[in-house]
Amino acid sequence: MSTTIVEIVRKRWRGWLRAIHRDFGYVAVGFTIIYALSGLAINHIKDWDPSFTSSERTVPIAPITDELSDADAVARVTAAAGTGKPDDIYRAGDELRLSYGDGTKVTAIGGEVTVQARSPRFFLRIANWLHYNRGKRAWTYVADIYACMLLYLAVSGLFMIKGRLGLRWRGLILVSAGIAVPLTYVVLSGGPGG
Repeated sequence: MSTTIVEIVRKRWRGWLRAIHRDFGYVAVGFTIIYALSGLAINHIKDWDPSFTSSERTVPIAPITDELSDADAVARVTAAAGTGKPDDIYRAGDELRLSYGDGTKVTAIGGEVTVQARSPRFFLRIANWLHYNRGKRAWTYVADIYACMLLYLAVSGLFMIKGRLGLRWRGLILVSAGIAVPLTYVVLSGGPGG
């Protein structure tokens, strides 16, 4: 008795589903770690800067007097602060403000220099840059492929196990809970317009 292609597909579709699900799952691990950690960081953007760490230090100097030229005042402050040539200079009396392209700000008032600096958080800055996907056409295609892989993983996972542990009983309860949580939140919060 010969078996037709339809019968073979009918008997083996779960095996193919599992194989593709497994392989997509392996590929998705790196993407998922990047997007998940970046998502957690961005969710709390009001509490901290997820891309940079900020630091502030104060250094004593001899006061900047009106008699001191702008060039000499800048030289005194940059020597005390340990910074190079500033991109922007503002001076008013004994106050001197220096700005740098990397976001560093140096302020000298009286006999004190305050240096405010930012340094990138290596992994999170890159992950956030990828996650936001601003101005990166090539990454848009990669992110779209990843989104399609996630859709496949979600939908194929529904049909991988049959019986009471599958979509007919336990799976249905868990899928319903997964749908109910965001829907309940939207209803209770009033949604985007609320």
